[in-house]
Amino acid sequence: MGRGRVQLKRIENKISRQVTFSKRRSGLQKKAHEISVLCDAEVALIVFSTKGKLFDYSTDSRMERIVERYERYTYSHQKVSTDSEQENWCLEYPKLVARVELLQRNMRNYAGQDLDSLSSRELHSLEQQLESALKRIRTRKNQLMNESISQLQRKEKSLQDQNNLLAKQLKEKEKQQTLEEQTQQEQEGLPQTQSTFRLPQSPPELHRIPSLAIGAGSQHRTGDEETGSPSRPTSSNTLIPPWLLSHVKP
Repeated sequence: MGRGRVQLKRIENKISRQVTFSKRRSGLQKKAHEISVLCDAEVALIVFSTKGKLFDYSTDSRMERIVERYERYTYSHQKVSTDSEQENWCLEYPKLVARVELLQRNMRNYAGQDLDSLSSRELHSLEQQLESALKRIRTRKNQLMNESISQLQRKEKSLQDQNNLLAKQLKEKEKQQTLEEQTQQEQEGLPQTQSTFRLPQSPPELHRIPSLAIGAGSQHRTGDEETGSPSRPTSSNTLIPPWLLSHVKP
């Protein structure tokens, strides 16, 4: 069985990498020499190692001449490429100018200008294009209006829901305040009701004081004293309320 295909990747081992570089460099120089001799070709090989060391090979030690030839060829090729690109641009420029003029003329025709130079067929085609454009514009306009209406309806529904929620909360708050006021009124009116419906107490006892004998009493006492007969005590008593007692002098 033959050897398997070697996978090309960087060799991590430094010593193995240096050995492989030395072997492959020698083989590369050998191949360059062979192609130079067998095919009568001018070959230049330049190799820099990882440490920056230069290794080169050229046919018959003509490295400078081969490099100069390479530079001349590269410069001439770039010049030819640049010239060809400029030539292509020169050919494309008139086409672009004509296309711009055509677009500008179409824009003027769409705006209703410069219609004298158009034939009946061109005018008919322009009319169809404008009608088609108007249809697309109206369709887009209706679509935007429908979207705007739908958005406003959704916004209206959202605001209505918020309004209903706020009204419900306000109603519950008013109901709660009414219940609190009724409870407070009941608590404040309870002592007054009890005092209003209190059973009447018995009136205070009236003090009995002797009635004041004015006039006739004094005359009667004087007559008794004159006759020498004992007078009878007056048995009539008057009921006087307590508030009047403070105004009566003993």
